Amino acid sequence: MLERARFAPSPTGPLHIGGLRTALFNFLVAKKSGGSFILRIEDTDAKRTVKGAEKHIIDSLKWLGLDFDEGPVRQSSRGNLYKKSVSILIEKGLAYYAFDTPNDLEKAREQSGGNFKYNFTTRMEMSNSLTLTNDETESRIQRGGYSVRMVVPEKRTIKVVDQVRGGLSFSSEELEDKIIMKSDGMPTYHLANVVDDHDMKITSVIRGEEWLSSLPSHVLLYEHFGWTPPKFYHLPLILKSSGAGKLSKRDADEQGHPVFAVKWEESAGFKEAGFTSEGLVNYLALLGWNNSSDKEKYKLFELIDEFNDSGINKSGARFDYKKALWINHLHIKDFSAEKVLALSEKAATQLGEKYSPEITEEIIDLIKERLNTALDIDKELAVFTSQPKEYDSGVIEKINREIIFDVLNFCKLSEELVSNPKALKEQLMSFGSEKGISFGNIMKSLRLSLVGNLSGPDLFKIIEIIGPEETLHRIESLTNKI
Repeated sequence: MLERARFAPSPTGPLHIGGLRTALFNFLVAKKSGGSFILRIEDTDAKRTVKGAEKHIIDSLKWLGLDFDEGPVRQSSRGNLYKKSVSILIEKGLAYYAFDTPNDLEKAREQSGGNFKYNFTTRMEMSNSLTLTNDETESRIQRGGYSVRMVVPEKRTIKVVDQVRGGLSFSSEELEDKIIMKSDGMPTYHLANVVDDHDMKITSVIRGEEWLSSLPSHVLLYEHFGWTPPKFYHLPLILKSSGAGKLSKRDADEQGHPVFAVKWEESAGFKEAGFTSEGLVNYLALLGWNNSSDKEKYKLFELIDEFNDSGINKSGARFDYKKALWINHLHIKDFSAEKVLALSEKAATQLGEKYSPEITEEIIDLIKERLNTALDIDKELAVFTSQPKEYDSGVIEKINREIIFDVLNFCKLSEELVSNPKALKEQLMSFGSEKGISFGNIMKSLRLSLVGNLSGPDLFKIIEIIGPEETLHRIESLTNKI
C-alpha cells in the first residue's frame, strides 16, 4: 500500500530536534512504500504563531533532504472545511454548543475539588445547547462567544492499536467532551487534525507521545464522522543526555550543543555547528529506532530501504552529542575531497591557491579521519597552509629545550636530507641512537616545529607536501624561539 504520511508542526517557534525526528520518521514510512510525504502547517492559533517559524521549519526540512511531495498546506486557509465538519456533528447530535464562561468553568472546578470533567456526568448541569431551549440556544449563538464540544459516549471502552505500543484501551469515563471549535471560530487541534487527515487521505499518523492521551478522543471523532481511522504511531520522547525529562533548548544550551537543524535568531543550529545533513539525519534515525543489527552508518536511501516500524522503540531515547559527532564523522570521512572542500569556502580557496588539485585531494584524504564536523576542517588544514603562530610550551618543557634544539639543528644541516622524508627518518633514527635521544622525542620535536603541537596527520607526509623550503623555514622559526 502506498503510504501517505504528514508532518504537521505548529509555527509557534523554531523546529526542535524532536520535531525533526518526527518529520524523518514520517518521511521514511512514506518513501519506503513509494508513497507521499506531506507538509501541513497547523496555524489555527494566530495568537501563538511566531514570525519566521514556518520558514525555519521548511528550511530545516530542505537542508536535511526531507523534500515534501505536497504542501505546505496551511490550516488557516481551510476554515470552511472545519465549519462544515462541525455542522455535520451538530446535526448528528454528536456535538453541541457550549456557552459556559471562564467563571462558570472555574466555579465548577472549585465545587468538584479540582476533579471536574466536562462530560456525560456533568454536561447536563452546564450552560449548553443540551440544557437550554432552542430559542435560548439560537439567541446565544447570535450573540457569539460560544465554543463547540464533541459528545463522549457513556461507559465506553475505546480500543485502538498503536503501531509502537500495541493494543490500547481507554475508558470514556476518563475523557472530556473536548472543545472542537473555539469561541473565535477556529478549530482546535483535535478537530482539525482529524478532518485534515481524512481529507488528505493520510494513512499513517506519526507524532510524539504527548498526543497519546488525546488518541481516544480522536478515535471517537473518526467514529462520529463514520470514517476509517489511519494507523497511529506515537513516538517516545527524546530525553536529555543526563537526568530525567525531555531534551529542551535550555538543556542543550547548558550542555553546549544545538537543538535546531539550522540557525534560529541567535541560536546556531547543527548546520552552523558543522554537521552534515547526512550525519544529522543518520543520528536522528537512531534516536528511537534500530534494525536489530550493529550497523550505525546509514545514508538516507539506506534508511528508506531498511526502515521498519517494528524497530521503533517504546521507551525514550537519550540524546548523546558525542554519538552524534561520531556518526557525523563516519559520513565526512567517506566524502570525496570535493565534497569536503564544499564545507569550507576558506579551505577551498587556500588550498586552491597553494596546491595542485592532485595534492589538494591527497591533503583532504590525510585529514578526513580527524574530522568530526566541518568546523574542524580549517584547523586541520592549517598545517598545510601556514606555519604555527604559537607553540605548546608544555611540550617544550617536557621534552627539554636542549633536545629539541639538537634535533632541529640536525634537520637544518641539509636541505637535501629534508627533501627526502624517508631518508630523513632513517637519519633521525641513527642520530637518536648516537645521542641517546628516544625516537619519540625526536618526532615530537620535529612535529612541534611544523605543527605547533603534537596533533596532526603523518609527519613525513606533512614534510613531503609542504616541501623542504617550508619545512626548514618552520624548523628555523622554532629554533629562534627556544
